[in-house]
Amino acid sequence: MVKICLECQSEPEERGPGSALRELLTDGETASTDTCSGARLTDFCAVWDAGVFLVSAAGKGAPSGVTERRLNEAETLNSVREAQFQRLEAARPRGLGRGARGPVLRMAGQPPPWAYIAVLLCVLSLGGAIEIPMDPSIQNELSQPPTITKQSVKDHIVDPRDNILIECEAKGNPAPSFHWTRNSKFFNIAKDPRVSMRRRSGTLVIDFRSGGRPEEYEGEYQCFARNKFGTALSNRIRLQVSKSPLWPKENLDPVVVQEGAPLTLQCNPPPGLPSPVIFWMSSSMEPITQDKRVSQGHNGDLYFSNVMLQDMQTDYSCNARFHFTHTIQQKNPFTLKVLTNHPYNDSSLRNHPDMYSARGVAERTPSFMYPQGTASSQMVLRGMDLLLECIASGVPTPDIAWYKKGGDLPSDKAKFENFNKALRITNVSEEDSGEYFCLASNKMGSIRHTISVRVKAAPYWLDEPKNLILAPGEDGRLVCRANGNPKPTVQWMVNGEPLQSAPPNPNREVAGDTIIFRDTQISSRAVYQCNTSNEHGYLLANAFVSVLDVPPRMLSPRNQLIRVILYNRTRLDCPFFGSPIPTLRWFKNGQGSNLDGGNYHVYENGSLEIKMIRKEDQGIYTCVATNILGKAENQVRLEVKDPTRIYRMPEDQVAKRGTTVQLECRVKHDPSLKLAVSWLKDDEPLYISNRMKKEEDSLTIFGVAERDQGSYTCVASTELDQDLAKAYLTVLADQATPTNRLAALPKGRPDRPRDLELTDLAERSVRLTWIPGDDNNSPITDYVVQFEEDQFQPGVWHDHSKFPGSVNSAVLRLSPYVNYQFRVIAINEVGSSHPSLPSERYRTSGAPPESNPSDVKGEGTRKNNMEITWTPMNATSAFGPNLRYIVKWRRRETRETWNNVTVWGSRYVVGQTPVYVPYEIRVQAENDFGKGPEPDTVIGYSGEDYPRAAPTDVKIRVLNSTAISLQWNRVYSDTVQGQLREYRAYYWRESSLLKNLWVSQKRQQAGFPGDRLRGVVSRLFPYSNYKLEMVVVNGRGDGPRSETKEFTTPEGVPSAPRRFRVRQPNLETINLEWDHPEHPNGILIGYTLKYVAFNGTKVGKQIVENFSPNQTKFTVQRADPVSRYRFSLSARTQVGSGEAVTEESPAPPNEAYTNNQADIATQGWFIGLMCAIALLVLILLIVCFIKRSRGGKYPVREKKDVPLGPEDPKEEDGSFDYSDEDNKPLQGSQTSLDGTIKQQESDDSLVDYGEGGEGQFNEDGSFIGQYTVKKDKEETEGNESSEATSPVNAIYSLA
Repeated sequence: MVKICLECQSEPEERGPGSALRELLTDGETASTDTCSGARLTDFCAVWDAGVFLVSAAGKGAPSGVTERRLNEAETLNSVREAQFQRLEAARPRGLGRGARGPVLRMAGQPPPWAYIAVLLCVLSLGGAIEIPMDPSIQNELSQPPTITKQSVKDHIVDPRDNILIECEAKGNPAPSFHWTRNSKFFNIAKDPRVSMRRRSGTLVIDFRSGGRPEEYEGEYQCFARNKFGTALSNRIRLQVSKSPLWPKENLDPVVVQEGAPLTLQCNPPPGLPSPVIFWMSSSMEPITQDKRVSQGHNGDLYFSNVMLQDMQTDYSCNARFHFTHTIQQKNPFTLKVLTNHPYNDSSLRNHPDMYSARGVAERTPSFMYPQGTASSQMVLRGMDLLLECIASGVPTPDIAWYKKGGDLPSDKAKFENFNKALRITNVSEEDSGEYFCLASNKMGSIRHTISVRVKAAPYWLDEPKNLILAPGEDGRLVCRANGNPKPTVQWMVNGEPLQSAPPNPNREVAGDTIIFRDTQISSRAVYQCNTSNEHGYLLANAFVSVLDVPPRMLSPRNQLIRVILYNRTRLDCPFFGSPIPTLRWFKNGQGSNLDGGNYHVYENGSLEIKMIRKEDQGIYTCVATNILGKAENQVRLEVKDPTRIYRMPEDQVAKRGTTVQLECRVKHDPSLKLAVSWLKDDEPLYISNRMKKEEDSLTIFGVAERDQGSYTCVASTELDQDLAKAYLTVLADQATPTNRLAALPKGRPDRPRDLELTDLAERSVRLTWIPGDDNNSPITDYVVQFEEDQFQPGVWHDHSKFPGSVNSAVLRLSPYVNYQFRVIAINEVGSSHPSLPSERYRTSGAPPESNPSDVKGEGTRKNNMEITWTPMNATSAFGPNLRYIVKWRRRETRETWNNVTVWGSRYVVGQTPVYVPYEIRVQAENDFGKGPEPDTVIGYSGEDYPRAAPTDVKIRVLNSTAISLQWNRVYSDTVQGQLREYRAYYWRESSLLKNLWVSQKRQQAGFPGDRLRGVVSRLFPYSNYKLEMVVVNGRGDGPRSETKEFTTPEGVPSAPRRFRVRQPNLETINLEWDHPEHPNGILIGYTLKYVAFNGTKVGKQIVENFSPNQTKFTVQRADPVSRYRFSLSARTQVGSGEAVTEESPAPPNEAYTNNQADIATQGWFIGLMCAIALLVLILLIVCFIKRSRGGKYPVREKKDVPLGPEDPKEEDGSFDYSDEDNKPLQGSQTSLDGTIKQQESDDSLVDYGEGGEGQFNEDGSFIGQYTVKKDKEETEGNESSEATSPVNAIYSLA
């Protein structure tokens, strides 16, 4: 026997980014990095980034009130905040940089100091190791029961050559002390000099340097960590010493076997702890070659399906490697003696097609070497690996195939080993139970063996109890729910003792796997243990109940300055902590009511969002957190800055080489922000060489060269935002057209590409080449290649790919079974060209689909069905003709087989389903060339029905005159009959406590999303009687209503008085009138009037008047006639004054009005003045008429040399023009019949457009007969005009 010792030097495990947190969160066994995943942190951590610390709830399924609400809020806020940041980034207006999206300016990677406190409190809520914040004041207040953070594994096997280490670490405040039990008895460490305990830890160290046998310390150990608030327990750790016994001495005779017969070489290794690893080698330390004929079984034996003559060329030795001792023990080797009919080992026969017949070996049908017989059974635990093995003999060597009765092998978990002789199914679940059979076959026949697999399960968690953190007076529960096969039993302990023997607690109620706490107090703090076990194992979990009584405390720095850009959206965060959870309110500039509504929105976590920042939003915002223990406040100063804008942008330029180019960039920005202007060339930072000059508002390039051509971007940025403007510089060679001429050429869209050609035709690709069209003085920047197929959407063009404007040939990736046709579109800065003419068609060959339809869903449209839908695959993913879909479904977590159907559309309805049960759904694509890949499993649900139960034990607590808090018991999940959307409260105002006051009894509602157990109803009317009912709401609708509850709101402050009127009948008095408030909200006890006189910047002393509730009028005596008055009127109840209404007296009149207030129209001096003015006007009119009528009459033709025509109508009727020299018309004009002056030589007179006929009046009295049809120019010049008789002439005629 040979003994081989191997020394292994293993590298220490690398500490990754998650190692520190993994150590911190470890509870029992090593935690995986997934423990620190974002989902877990969202579920159980304080959402300090959203601005408020929310303590973890009791865990999934826990019905405790406030803590459950905290969990829901944490999940909601985390998603809401991320969605808002994404919307802000997507909707960022032009010119705003990334720095403008959030109000807090902070470098990445440097969280604020209070963030560390929030992270530590996050760990507190995770239920792992609790870390108290380093702030001494919080350390002294947040007491913590112990929690086990690190412990050895349940089956602890140690190396006998090393000291024994049994780990046990815990955290708490105050720090816990430790003691151990061994085999359920107290282990007195002080009495054993070899045993010690590490400082500030419970880890046991057993030292054997001074002698001793490790086997003496084998047994079952358990660690207890204790402080004044409770005791936590470790798992029961079974300590065993590794053993590597020697093989017994034996003399092995040669094994004689007939060629072609089966053979088993048994290993039978000595029993070690843990079991050794077996492998076969020759005595010369060469490995035994294994294949489907010769292989090692799982039990370590070496199996020959049939022995061949060459098998005796070596010997066979079984080797056992022991893990802990790093030793290999070798068994004495076997030697083979093969009896054969063909004594010569001719190597040429090894590759003979009928090797066995050539060697005279009789062929045989298969038979099983392991396991024996035709049937066997095997039991495996859930989560372990199932290994099934079938080793068969026969000539020729049989092939092994595996099958499952009534279904397929799980392709995602099953793999074949040992040349198909073993089937391994990883991570076994209940659905893997059933009958498997292996089929061994050769050309002589086949045989099969059936293995019945039963899946049992050690206990596994459904709801692991989580640490419960409550405020005094709150309710909560611990849930310990596990499953297994057989069903595990649950045992509760408190501080390490059975719950039955613990002192009675009236606030505690045990209901099977749940402990319910009601009205918890400080004395309720303890550590509870849940032990759930069956014959296959056990689970032990610690969960403490901690009652915190902490006044509000702000977690962020005080008096922060936040600067934001005008018209942006921002959120002001106010992270806080307290127990009970404080309520948070916001105020602006230290006055006014709570900010909410309109431009403001307050989230449940207390963050204040301002939807669009305006200048008037600048100021100091105060957040006040309040609970029953006190209040805390913090201030945030908000400054609103003007946005940065480039108002004169650089323009595209075309320059000749060697000339000078100037790119302008003029910026307007907020003067209080530091502006930085930088330039980019082709989207890379521009190096300012000695040929360039960068000024505040421009960039100048001297001696332009070809390398200067490209895009130039001006970036104007401040610490809050930025704006960009881009221009393109084109540099021309010397022989180019002069710059000014080229710049003057008109730019246009490019001409269409032409002469498309397909080359390099392949199954999945093709090269497309085209000739560019004219760019029309604007360079082509891009080409877009489009395709059209004639099967699914003929005539519809789709974008295929995009290429730079510098190429005219490209390789296009294609999909199978598509009849392609391509076209190309050219793009420049002006626009897109018309599409090119289509190319010739090219059809690719078909193939099975390489993907499956997306967006697979299963939803019920009725209570007894489930509609399975998916997004159908398009033409480029069909890959072949007759695309169809194989739809499979079955109930989740059942053993039933898959139902399947082939569908040609995009939906299938499963009928006769139970109400709201989960289904596993798979949709696989298939065409005439084959099936697509194995589809993913999607969970869908059948239809919902109305909830069958209503919330019970509804409790109402009046918070103030306008709000109440509600608390109720959750309904059982099986009565929801669907997805629980919310608990909803219906309430209505039954009556007012004021007599004869009509109220609206319209029903209102308030929803509480998720599985919550409490909520707040606000915006109620004070001093009123209300009724309320609760319902459960799922996707189908409302469930039955709960018992109607009645409550009364207390008296509140009234609303503002209505129709407040200020009248000023004279300069001595001011009359005030008002109406009663619309909502008294209680019994009015009076009104309060405050008024003050002011004149410009001078303000007088404020005067306060109190009136009875029936008085609605008041007269103020003015102190002087010049000052104005500002009035503020509010109504009062016993609670206090309500909202005030403010009015000001009218502006004072001018001085003339002040000296005489009588009506001016009744004054004598005014009447006399008006009469004098009227007489003077009459005299002036008479004088003008007399002056105009002077001068003799004369024919018009004496004044003009043009004779009258014979047909002139004015001559016939003998009209003449009477005029004075002073009244003559201007030269070049003539007077018309009505005395107006007309321009003689004008061809653009309205006369040209007249309709002819005599003058007449329109219906509205306007004179429309003035204009006649245009006459001949000579005729017009010969016309004479005669002035019509004026009213003055009529007066002279009478004289």
